[in-house]
Amino acid sequence: MTMPSYLEVCEQAVRLAGAVLVEMLGQVTVHEKGPADLVTEADHASQDTVRRTVLGAFPEHDFLGEEDSPGEHPKPGAEFRWILDPLDGTTNYVHQVPHFCVSLALAHRGEVLCGAIFDPLLKECFTAERGKGAFRNGRRIRTSGVQRLDAALAAVGFPAVVHRDSPDLRLFAEAAVACQAMRRTGSAALNLAYVACGRFDLAWSFTTKVWDIAAGKLLIEEAGGQMTRMDGSEMPLAHGPFIASAGGVLHQQALAIIARAGVLPHNSSP
Repeated sequence: MTMPSYLEVCEQAVRLAGAVLVEMLGQVTVHEKGPADLVTEADHASQDTVRRTVLGAFPEHDFLGEEDSPGEHPKPGAEFRWILDPLDGTTNYVHQVPHFCVSLALAHRGEVLCGAIFDPLLKECFTAERGKGAFRNGRRIRTSGVQRLDAALAAVGFPAVVHRDSPDLRLFAEAAVACQAMRRTGSAALNLAYVACGRFDLAWSFTTKVWDIAAGKLLIEEAGGQMTRMDGSEMPLAHGPFIASAGGVLHQQALAIIARAGVLPHNSSP
């Protein structure tokens, strides 16, 4: 019997988890992990589904999920790690706003090999494999090619709690003037998928975790876009602020807006 590929298992896992989310939609109890930071039984059910699927296929691999309990990992000596956000857009999900997803990536020694982001309501599965391109439901995707801020549709991410002096608001104010239009969708992973397929031209956030960006970063790169830290340096596979774009001149213009907003001293460190 032929062993399934990493990407095949990745896509299978997010599709199975997405079906769980749809089945539980509107029937969950909501808990708070922190102020305005929500979690539901659906988050945990989705994560359990993905964990069973990927570790069933590759039991020697490590697994990192947003809803892990303390001390669950790492698996000593494991070179491969699956990185999961089982429900990106939990607040949308709780309010039955139809914009949420499952995001899963596989990293080998810190480099993402493949990833998938699945929107179970639109039935859109965005996939990428390093060096082999990015796809939506099996069809090749590319970034928009937009190269001017005043022609760019930008997606912005905000933290669960926003203060009046938050850098998020300062950058939003600068970008709202410079860009064609702004959107705040509530799902960092889908923002990245939408940049990869050309729906959005820019996306950024100050408060993302590694599971928010692991799959999306590979999608962006394989679709011809660019994703960096907010000072323009390389974006590692880690927590922290990012800027993603169609690339080229547009990315440089976005970095200039970030610098003008005066947010770098607080957000450009590793």
